[in-house]
Amino acid sequence: MSVLCLFDCDGTLVDSAHTIVAAMTRAFADCGLAAPDAEAVRGVIGLPLRGAIAALLVNGEEWRLEPLAVAYKSAFADLARHRSHAEPLYPGVEAALSALAERGWLLGVATGKSRRGALATLGSHGLLDRFVTVQTADDGSGKPAPDMVFNAMRETGVDRRRTVMIGDSIYDMAMARNADVRALGVSWGYNGVQQLRGAGAELIVHGFDEVVVALDEWFQADRR
Repeated sequence: MSVLCLFDCDGTLVDSAHTIVAAMTRAFADCGLAAPDAEAVRGVIGLPLRGAIAALLVNGEEWRLEPLAVAYKSAFADLARHRSHAEPLYPGVEAALSALAERGWLLGVATGKSRRGALATLGSHGLLDRFVTVQTADDGSGKPAPDMVFNAMRETGVDRRRTVMIGDSIYDMAMARNADVRALGVSWGYNGVQQLRGAGAELIVHGFDEVVVALDEWFQADRR
């Protein structure tokens, strides 16, 4: 029986914080607002765009959400065209994805990115064909709601006992717990180890080679 391995994108597969922080800074400036602290921006990576912006607004002024979202999308698209704002893969991504696919397991993505952004990022690294399902913030309630996990399980026909969410943020871990699937935290992203544990990570790994080892141990019965 197959296993469904769902990966977050920003902070798990690709290092995109530099571009996200720069785009958010420019968006706030374009809307006449003081830029949020970079660490605060890193802390909301993983949320849907409007949810992230709402968390960064000091006074929670809802009327600013839409112009800020528009400004952010424009800034991100502009920055993404420049080499200095590339979203590089973390070391070991491709080897780990190949190793998991060789086991006959299904790979998917569940990300706070828009569908357009997710497809562009994955496509730029030649990874789109690796994933049988790509769930984005455009497909329903974003993290930490369980909708993206439920959608992925429904698309692939894999049940919760053989599904795992792999991510770097507290929102990934909370989404996994809300969907009642296993939660594997990675330490190289934008939230700390203690934050991940507090959000429900069953295990924390420190490299993509450890991702493969952990999943083998969890789902070894599926390989018999």
